Amino acid sequence: MSNVLLIEDDAVIRASLTRALRDRGHAVASAAAALDGLRLAVEERPDLVVLDLGLPDLDGLDLLRMLRAVSRIPVIVATARDGEAEMVRLLDAGADDYVVKPFTAAQLDARIRAVLRRAGAGRADGAVTVGALRVDARTREASLDGAPLDLSPKEFDLLHYLASRPGEVITKRELLTHVWQVPYGGADKTVDVHLSWLRRKLGETSAAPRYLHTVRGVGVRLAAPA
Repeated sequence: MSNVLLIEDDAVIRASLTRALRDRGHAVASAAAALDGLRLAVEERPDLVVLDLGLPDLDGLDLLRMLRAVSRIPVIVATARDGEAEMVRLLDAGADDYVVKPFTAAQLDARIRAVLRRAGAGRADGAVTVGALRVDARTREASLDGAPLDLSPKEFDLLHYLASRPGEVITKRELLTHVWQVPYGGADKTVDVHLSWLRRKLGETSAAPRYLHTVRGVGVRLAAPA
């Protein structure tokens, strides 16, 4: 069971989402205003915050920045603003994911579970281990068979995102969204080039993969060698 803090000013939506998320096994606390939500986030330390942007006392984006200044609690933004520039701003400000209104409780629940999986992968010491590959988010260092990997910042971000979800097939669109923070469009070639560089540094090729496996027409999967 996860503890979710819902910051939403609309009483009907707040009650409906609270009931639906509780039915799906979450413990839910809620706030109708930004500053009340910030106080609860700091005092109660929930596992995840669902944040509406249209709050009465403060814009949700400002609240997100305030929250990020004091906490790394995962945040999913719920918004009716679906422009690309707005989504990039949200991700740059520290959002872990977003849902665009209108959305269903099932969609939100799936996003919550996905974000918590990613957050939980590195919770113990900031490091993720897959086979002989170790990626430490706190120090931004990675090693393979005990030897350090010389990675660019974006290569590290890409490797950490894939390693935090071992065995899962990740689409290029998802990588563009979460690693490059480009939620719509963007060039798949960017992902392909960085994957090629990453493979070379891992000592493998697309034809003879050890950790990075291409799933044709879908995406890429990072898994420990058999």
